[in-house]
Amino acid sequence: MKIKADTGVCVGAGMCALTVPEVFDQSDDDGTVVVLDPDPPASREAAVRRAVQLCPSGALSIEE
Repeated sequence: MKIKADTGVCVGAGMCALTVPEVFDQSDDDGTVVVLDPDPPASREAAVRRAVQLCPSGALSIEE
């Protein structure tokens, strides 16, 4: 699994960072998504998928 983030689409809601803070953060400048671990371990797969689903702007996706 590889995480893709489109910062141009991100609205800075922060749902990803709240859901999986080990994988996502927000930039200090504008609050857009920062992917800390673009290839997270399998143990975080369910949480990452949930974060992608919760993203209100659709800025996150998963590449298998």
